[in-house]
Amino acid sequence: MAEGEEHIELKFRIYDGTDIAHTTYAPSTTVATLKQRLVAEWPQDKSVVPKSVSDLKLIHAGKVLENIKTLEESKINFGDLPGGVITMHVVVQPPVAKKKTDKSQEEMQKKNPCSCTIL
Repeated sequence: MAEGEEHIELKFRIYDGTDIAHTTYAPSTTVATLKQRLVAEWPQDKSVVPKSVSDLKLIHAGKVLENIKTLEESKINFGDLPGGVITMHVVVQPPVAKKKTDKSQEEMQKKNPCSCTIL
């Protein structure tokens, strides 16, 4: 870390309003590193617990942050809130299960050929 490098104070709000991992971070910290810390510090008494970094999405200023970018590259507003804390929202989104193959979908349609439309 460069001497005199400005740090930013962040906290992360999860789905039930709980804040976790409240500390200062360097602008060179990657989003993937933040997610690793969140998975490690996630409260185990919650009904939803991420299993890996890929289960998490970080949202700041309405944008989903990319794993490969640093805080600086993600344009986190350093210095806008002197002495203030920036809150990022954390969404747990487990990987989507693979869709059924086309063959399976065709078989389902053959078993249940009718469809309904409500107008």
